[in-house]
Amino acid sequence: GLYWPRLEQWAEYLKKEGFDPPNQLCTDDFSGHLAHNVNLSAKAICGLGAFATLCEMRGEKEKAASYMATAKEYAQRWVKEAKDGDHYRLAFDRPGNWSQKYNLVWDKILGLNLFPAEVFRTEMDFYLKTQNTYGLALDNRADYTKLDWILWTATLTGERKDFDALVTPVLRFLNETPDRSPMTDWYQTKTAKKVGFTARPVVGGVFLKALYEKPLWKKHADRDKTKAKGWAPMPEYIAPVIKPLITSADDTENVPWTYTFSKPEEGWHKPDFNDELWRRGPAGFGTASTPNAKARTEWRTDDIWLRRTVTLPETIPASIGITAHHDEDIEVYVNGILA
Repeated sequence: GLYWPRLEQWAEYLKKEGFDPPNQLCTDDFSGHLAHNVNLSAKAICGLGAFATLCEMRGEKEKAASYMATAKEYAQRWVKEAKDGDHYRLAFDRPGNWSQKYNLVWDKILGLNLFPAEVFRTEMDFYLKTQNTYGLALDNRADYTKLDWILWTATLTGERKDFDALVTPVLRFLNETPDRSPMTDWYQTKTAKKVGFTARPVVGGVFLKALYEKPLWKKHADRDKTKAKGWAPMPEYIAPVIKPLITSADDTENVPWTYTFSKPEEGWHKPDFNDELWRRGPAGFGTASTPNAKARTEWRTDDIWLRRTVTLPETIPASIGITAHHDEDIEVYVNGILA
């Protein structure tokens, strides 16, 4: 019961936000933010069902029944609201789109039985006619895929012929890719070219099928010799005390910056650089839909260069730092020196 309060807190979050997720990243963060993510919704629904099972194991019958009822209600809604003809959608509000529903694997592995068999059959039939030479794309937004997710998706129906049909193109990729690299999990399904990621631990996900076979995973789980217990408590988050030395967009609406979307001349980061031809606008920079951000100046390009002149107080604390809210890689210069 050491972590139970945090698990219950998470379950309540899923109950409130899980069915129709707001605009956010998911594990496939390289695909960008997405609201109303149907696959993420399936994960939340399975999470609620799993929590109900834990409540049952603890003898909390009433709570177990309540969470399981919510999970079943959400699953029924999911089937209706995500349906798009011969498949289920990428996002609830995007007809004509699709995605791999690899998160549905937990419905069967955990014995939740929240989703009807027709969901798995419908998705599998669509995948089989949609996949490319080297595998099934992650979703309709791009031709790339995640190797580990394909091997999860391949298990959805529990039928060997479906598993083989989705895994065979992955084997073809491994044999025919032009890249000499340890196994990647992110590659193009039409060209077999590596996109990124090299021999990451996530490729252990290719063994997910073993979780469907209880005697097999029990055999290996029983080899545990440590019988570890007495885990450390969940650390309490203590918010840092921040004393601002200059105004920021977090607490002030009109914090002026100069900016450009085009790569500037050399020395743009130095104090004496002339930025009179640059645009001007208040921070922050981004799109209106960016989660937890105050985007007052729209930015939709791949890159942006920003400058701001500030004056620090005469007395500066011994320990100072820069706080920046960003979703992409950034480089920060102070008086022309990389911070």
